[in-house]
Amino acid sequence: MAGLKKRSLLLSGHATSIALEPEFWAVLDAMAAQRGASLAQLIISIDRGREGRPLASACRVAALKHAQG
Repeated sequence: MAGLKKRSLLLSGHATSIALEPEFWAVLDAMAAQRGASLAQLIISIDRGREGRPLASACRVAALKHAQG
């Protein structure tokens, strides 16, 4: 897991952790700030729409889509 940064979150009453590259965390933090939401709220939103994809992958895809505008 070299280069990954792990963050712990409470999602729907369950503790979970997600390991992503710092660059993805930076985009997710910016997305949350832009929406006036917490990072946890943003991840909950991503979690609800991930359609069976692993949560870390869904977060990366959301960050990529956001960065692409």
